[in-house]
Amino acid sequence: MGLKTTEESDLRDAEHNPTSLKQRAEIETTTVKEKDTMSEQVYIFDTTLRDAEQTPGAALNLEEKLEIAHHLAKMNVDIIEAGFPVSSPGDFDAVERIANEVQGPEICALSRVVEKDITAAWGAIKDAKKPRIHTFVGTSDIHVAGITRSDRETILKRTVDAVTYAKSLCETVEFSPMDAARTEPGYLFKVIEEAIDAGATIINIPDTVGYAMPFEFGKLIAEIFDSVANIGDTVISVHCHNDLGLAVANSLEAIKKGARQVECTVNGLGERAGNTSLEEIAMAIRTRSDFFDGYYTGIEPKEIVPISRRVSRTMGIPVQPNKAIVGANAFAHSSGIHQDGVIKQRDTFEIIDPEDVGWQESQIILSPRSGRNALRHRLSVLGYSPTQEKLDKIYERFLEVADKKKAVHDADLEAIMRDEVRSVPETFHLEYIQVVCGTKISPTTTVGLRAEEGIIEEASTGDGPVDAAYKAIDRVAKIPLVLADYSIRSVTEGKDAIGEVTIRVQDNQHSIVGYGASTDIIEASAKAYVDAINKVVHLRQEV
Repeated sequence: MGLKTTEESDLRDAEHNPTSLKQRAEIETTTVKEKDTMSEQVYIFDTTLRDAEQTPGAALNLEEKLEIAHHLAKMNVDIIEAGFPVSSPGDFDAVERIANEVQGPEICALSRVVEKDITAAWGAIKDAKKPRIHTFVGTSDIHVAGITRSDRETILKRTVDAVTYAKSLCETVEFSPMDAARTEPGYLFKVIEEAIDAGATIINIPDTVGYAMPFEFGKLIAEIFDSVANIGDTVISVHCHNDLGLAVANSLEAIKKGARQVECTVNGLGERAGNTSLEEIAMAIRTRSDFFDGYYTGIEPKEIVPISRRVSRTMGIPVQPNKAIVGANAFAHSSGIHQDGVIKQRDTFEIIDPEDVGWQESQIILSPRSGRNALRHRLSVLGYSPTQEKLDKIYERFLEVADKKKAVHDADLEAIMRDEVRSVPETFHLEYIQVVCGTKISPTTTVGLRAEEGIIEEASTGDGPVDAAYKAIDRVAKIPLVLADYSIRSVTEGKDAIGEVTIRVQDNQHSIVGYGASTDIIEASAKAYVDAINKVVHLRQEV
C-alpha cells in the first residue's frame, strides 16, 4: 500500500499470506512513520467496475474495464471489485484479466450465497496476488420474503454455508447482509456474528436502497460494535446508495462510528441514484482532517479528475456541472464578490486547491456579475495590461457581450481586445446600426458614425444587409473602397457566439485589413469596414 514500515518482513508476510484488513491495519498503523501513532486508514473499496457498470447505458467491454482498473490502481485504491463473474462469460473474462494483470489493489469478485457463484468468483480471481471473494444475501424481511421467498433461518444457514465454502477457497472473504439498514437489528447482529464465525474477514453493512438517515445509520454501526461479540475479528465496511442524496453523509457517519472500509464508485455512479462518491469521501477525510482526526486514505488525489473524466468518457455518462470535486463548476466562480476574493486569496471561497485533485486552476467565469478586477485578472493571464481608462472602456464592451451570452470565454475576450485595441486613431466610430431586411423587401441599413463634427447618420439599400451597410458607411466617410475579401468565423461554440469579421480592401495600390467582432454579424461587418476606413485615413495622412 506504499506505506513505510519498521518491520518490512511483517508486511511481506502479510502480502503473501492475505489476512483480514483488520490485521493489516494494525501492522500498518503501528509502523507508519509519517502518521501520528493514532492514525487509522480508511480503506477505499472501489466498485466502479461492478456496481457503477449497472448504471443504465454504462456497459463496458473487456479492454475498457482493464483500462479503468489500471487507472484505479494508479490512484491507489485498496480494493477493486472487478465484477460478478457468474453473471456472464464476458464478466468472468474481464475479472480474470484484471486479477492477472492489475497489480497493487486487492481484486474482489462478487457472488450470491450460491455455490456456483462462489466457484466462478474464485475461478476468476484465483491468480490474483491479493484475491477476495465478496458474497451477499438479502436479510431484511422485505428481501427475505420478496426476493428469496424464504425465511430467516434458511437465510442464516445459507450465509454460513456460503462463507464457509468461500473461506475454503480464499483467505479473504467479505460478507454483505443486503438491505442491512432495513433489517431487524437483532437478526442482523446474529447473521453477522455467525458469518464471522464461519470465516468472514470483512463485514459490509449496505444501505441498499438509500433509506437510512446519517444519525440512524451511525447508530446502527455503533450498535453492531456493541452487540456482536466477535466483531473485533473483522473489519466493518459500508456500502451506501444515494436515493435520498445521503450516501456520502451516511458513509462518513459510519467512519466516525468505527467503519474502516467504504465502498464507493468514481463519480458516484451506480444503480438508480448511484453510490457513495469515491472522490467526495477521499477529499472529505483529507480536507476536514480536523474533524476526521487520525483518519486517512491512501488515495492519490491528483488522479481524481483524470479518472473521473476517463470513467465519464468510457461509460458515456456526463458528470453533472455542479458535482462536488469533479464537476465543471466545482472550482468555477461567476459572482464578482467571489471572483475578487479568490483572486486576492484563494481560500476565501475555495476549501480545496483545484490542483490537488487534478484541475489546472480555478475558473473565473466572466459574466454580467463579474467586476473589473476579475476582467483585469483574466486579461493579464491572456497577456494584456490595459490602462485604467482603457479598462473602463473594455469593461463596458465586455458587459454588452456578457448580457447577450451566458459566459464570456477567453476567445471572446481576445476578440474584444482585437476589436478595441486599435493600431490607428479612430476618425470614425460606429455608434449604432439598424437593419431592415427580408425575403421580399430590399435590405436597408442605417448607420450612425461618430466623426469630429458629431454623429452622422446615413442609410442605403443594397444586395443584402452587409452590402447596404457598407454603402451607407461610404456615404458618411466619402472614401469609397474596393472590397477584395470578406470572411467571418465564430469565436466560440453556440448560437450566441461572437462573430469575427475580417475584410481586405483596396485603396489604390494599398491593401488594407479591417477587423470587427460582435455577437451580431452585421454589426461585426460594419465595424470591420469602419476599421479599414480609419486605417486608410491614417495611411493617407502619413503619405
